[in-house]
Amino acid sequence: MSDPAVAVSPTSESELPDKRQVAASFSRAAASYDAVAELQRAVGNALIERLPAGLCPTRWLDLGSGTGYFSRVLANRFPQADGVALDIAEGMLRHARPKGGATSFVAGDAERLPLRSTSLDLLFSSLALQWCEDFAAVLNEAERVLRPGGVFAFSSLCSGTLQELRDSWQAVDGFAHVNRFRSFEAYQELCATSRLRCMALDMRPSVLHFSELRQLSHELKALGAHNLNPGRPGGLTGRARIRALIEAYERFRTPSGLPATYRVVYGLLCKES
Repeated sequence: MSDPAVAVSPTSESELPDKRQVAASFSRAAASYDAVAELQRAVGNALIERLPAGLCPTRWLDLGSGTGYFSRVLANRFPQADGVALDIAEGMLRHARPKGGATSFVAGDAERLPLRSTSLDLLFSSLALQWCEDFAAVLNEAERVLRPGGVFAFSSLCSGTLQELRDSWQAVDGFAHVNRFRSFEAYQELCATSRLRCMALDMRPSVLHFSELRQLSHELKALGAHNLNPGRPGGLTGRARIRALIEAYERFRTPSGLPATYRVVYGLLCKES
């Protein structure tokens, strides 16, 4: 069983996953991602529903587009617009391109977008920005590439995600078995101090249930979201530790199964006209 992923607030750069490892992990997961992406689709659809009524972009960006699922949703919602699908994982782009949706498929980094200034009316990003170390840079880039009146809609994960798994590993050993994400308070501060106007920002927990821990572990690996921490244990996880982890996680079991809580941040920001 591979070490699964969970989120705690980062305190230093060395604690954050390396972007090259993130890109490689998600590239490897391109073929398996959609089969287990129930939460990702639910969150992305909820973000779509939060878009302002009457929004009619002529050009949009799906930032962290992955397999292109929401690029195709955006293309159907805004059929007259040009769309750009951008992801750091080239394997995801290769998987998405034949399925269409976007006009262009671009490999790039959210903190340094390879796009012209004032070239977008909508920047959409669902469950990708939790991997960005410098969210202030993401906000600065969003402000740069949006036209006046343009909208930045994002969802992300914050600390406390998969807390049940984190607590279970803490009962087993002291190694880094969890991916680390920033706190919701950090998102609040960064959005409030950005050059974009914050229209809405909130956190909603979403709970999945599994009959066995191995199902959660399989899902995280299939998504490419397994443990990418610096300082993670090398090699296979020992059977004795896995048994101890399973026993620790069983304390959280409910009639619905083993809970896995995701703390999802939804943000809607606008560039002033």
